[in-house]
Amino acid sequence: MTQPPPPPNQPPGGFGAPQDPPPGGFGAPQDPPPGGFGAPTPPPQQPYGYPQQPGQPTPPPAQPPYGYPPQQPPTQPQQAPYGYPQQQPGQPQQPPYGYPTQPQYPQYQQTPPPGSGGGKKLSTQMQILIAAAVAVVLIIGGGVWYATSGGGADDKDAKGTSGSTSDGGSDTGSGGGTGGGGKEKAPANTAAKLTVQLPQPKVEDVTDVAGSWITDKAFVKTGVNSVVAYDLDKGTVLWTLPLTGQVCGTSSHVTADGKTPILFEATKRLPPKNYQPCTEVGLVDLNAGKLVWSTSVTGGSAGDSKAKFSEVTLSGATVAAGGTDGGAAFDVANGNPRWKPQANSDNCYDMGYGGGEGLVAARKCGPYGNQYVLIQNLNPATGAPISQFKMPTGVDYASVVSTKPLVVAADVGDSATDGSGISDFFSIDEKTGKLKAKITADSERYAARCRSTEVENCSKVVVGNGRLYLPTEKHEGSTGEYGDETNEIVAFDLVSGKPVPEKADAGDRYTLVPLRMDGGDIVAYKLPPYDKGGKIVSIDGGSMKETTLLENPVEKGINSPERSFSSDYAEIDYADGRLFLSEVMIDKPRSASSTKEYLVVGYSTH
Repeated sequence: MTQPPPPPNQPPGGFGAPQDPPPGGFGAPQDPPPGGFGAPTPPPQQPYGYPQQPGQPTPPPAQPPYGYPPQQPPTQPQQAPYGYPQQQPGQPQQPPYGYPTQPQYPQYQQTPPPGSGGGKKLSTQMQILIAAAVAVVLIIGGGVWYATSGGGADDKDAKGTSGSTSDGGSDTGSGGGTGGGGKEKAPANTAAKLTVQLPQPKVEDVTDVAGSWITDKAFVKTGVNSVVAYDLDKGTVLWTLPLTGQVCGTSSHVTADGKTPILFEATKRLPPKNYQPCTEVGLVDLNAGKLVWSTSVTGGSAGDSKAKFSEVTLSGATVAAGGTDGGAAFDVANGNPRWKPQANSDNCYDMGYGGGEGLVAARKCGPYGNQYVLIQNLNPATGAPISQFKMPTGVDYASVVSTKPLVVAADVGDSATDGSGISDFFSIDEKTGKLKAKITADSERYAARCRSTEVENCSKVVVGNGRLYLPTEKHEGSTGEYGDETNEIVAFDLVSGKPVPEKADAGDRYTLVPLRMDGGDIVAYKLPPYDKGGKIVSIDGGSMKETTLLENPVEKGINSPERSFSSDYAEIDYADGRLFLSEVMIDKPRSASSTKEYLVVGYSTH
């Protein structure tokens, strides 16, 4: 799977990014740090979490492409299921693909972690390269149902609604994955009907409308210079929250009383300037339709100007926002700053944060050409590092998949050839900063994806029960007929890094997309073939047995509301018998197109 090209007329550097065009075009590669994977970086002092005598990982045995059997002698052994390693006859037992044959990292020298906060201004070229890549926000399931299972006392969102975060389940590794305990139950009749069809609002240029949430009374969606709540079953407008400018950042995390942070622009876009800096941080009451507070800060590389942010998250009583100007945090209760971007002598700044049960910073340090990434588990109230891990050489960005247990995704050495932003997952002990396991995610096998330049924007991957759950790429189904493609959801143990034997099969012509955890269960969307409707299923995280929660009606023809959305470029939200599909990016209508363009469609079993 590849990342999409930037949309037409997208402002250089994205919303709130430096305004000069990036050299070499959108997403031009940076010079990778010298050395290979696990090699020491040039800075004389090696931070905590970095191996003193790095070793090279043992490459996996050569495997045939998926869908094709390996060459076997006349007597063939039992074949491993799709998505798992094959065992060749006459060879010694090989460890599972992505699992090291020898320890990959020596013992880590533990040194006091450096201070938190922002850092000195990077070169203009580096700022442009970082900012340009965040121009398009592509989120699957970015909304949440804040009343579902998952968080602690101050965070009641369904962990993993953005397709990435954890339910905070047992992090026991082997012996984890018990599953069950979810709040989503199958209704007496799973047949759903189309209940909501909302057309796209008129805009003059590409407009970011990412952000959606389900409450017990409304489906709430980012609009044009606004946030809008719609009736769950009728789609009528319940309230509209006007803003000074366009929303430019949202979070899937919601407080126990229904509040969520957003970023928005200080002024409206006026042609020919079709973008504004993303400087305002606010807290929205999703029940009342009110902006509880809004604020901005100065500092970091912005100096005396307002700091620009590219993403925002929530952990407990702290709202945290990050970007190329550095990181800042605010008290949920009143918006008072907990910390601001700082100009530090160590050339470090917080690119962004992962929220939920913990608060984790992805921090870039070092001079341009010699930069490295630190993962810091923070005290949400003070920003003080509890532990940290230094990502290996060749990592320019890192994405937080889950904060507790701590799982980070990265593209090491730009080796993910499909543009997914993921070559490996790192399971890290959030208390000590030590690496527990590295899980290699072959981009030709697995379909998870992260917007690599955003810290909390992964999809098609969830964490729970001490496991990492990934969908495989589509492959030929059992019938071998044209159009018969399917996939599976497989799981890896977060302590050992090994694949577990259980998997969930999508079935012929269906494709599984994990959306979020619900207790120990996985809520997943099943993309349908052309002559079927999509499904929402609950998958037991231990046995991987599925239960159908909702099944959409069959919609044939080019104007099928369900098929007008792509699972790669849409938000998919499900809660309590209702499914909503919504866009994350809209543009002015295509005059020659006869296809209806929706902002939101909804289905319900009620």
